[in-house]
Amino acid sequence: MGLSCCIIAHNEGDRIESCILAVRDIVDEVVVVDSGSADDTVAKSEALGAKTFFRAWDGYGPQKRFAEDCAGNDWILNLDADEVVTPELGREISALMRASAGLLPAYRFRQVTVYPGRDRPRLWADFHNYVRLYDRRRVRFRDSRVHDTVDTQGYPVGQLKGIALHYSWRTLEHVRAKLEKYTDLQAKELKKPRWYVLARLPFEYPILFFRYYVLRRNFTGGWLGLRIAHDIAAARFRRLLKILNYRPA
Repeated sequence: MGLSCCIIAHNEGDRIESCILAVRDIVDEVVVVDSGSADDTVAKSEALGAKTFFRAWDGYGPQKRFAEDCAGNDWILNLDADEVVTPELGREISALMRASAGLLPAYRFRQVTVYPGRDRPRLWADFHNYVRLYDRRRVRFRDSRVHDTVDTQGYPVGQLKGIALHYSWRTLEHVRAKLEKYTDLQAKELKKPRWYVLARLPFEYPILFFRYYVLRRNFTGGWLGLRIAHDIAAARFRRLLKILNYRPA
């Protein structure tokens, strides 16, 4: 059964090779949708045999859906350029594709956070558990500009045991830059009544800090974990201020 890996990218020249190399032997094609990189993202992708397409950035969901449309196979392994499939997950995916019979429409696997400057996840690292392997004939990414999630439409979803490593941040400065960019986008897209935002303001930072430092176990990351939990909570607080101050053009 054919499998396409779809990757969206922008200025990922320092990370795209690791992403592609980790899946090149388990998929039938790699599709990279680039939104206008100024670095060598496209050149490196093509050198590794990927099919590259350009699409101006229009949000996470639309970009992911365009990549799905570019794929030559109905089964999709959808990754971001900062994610690396581990060998264990790769073998699990290959076994599923070989079996073919009895496949569910979609499968989740964990994307485990790796701190800036680290090669491996910390002890008890936090993770997301998203659908990233699926049959596009039955499920697809939502068309949301802010959230990149697959609409499973009530279909049963399988859980894979293997993980992908998520190198979301290059440096601490990159943590803050990504958070600011994302909250800018959310402030434009999220429609919240003024009273709701004002009611949340006093509690946003302490609640979010507790969530990321304690519940998502960043306390195991020492000073770096403390800093990242603070940066995320502070960014979410600023997001509320941005929503209050946002005025459509």
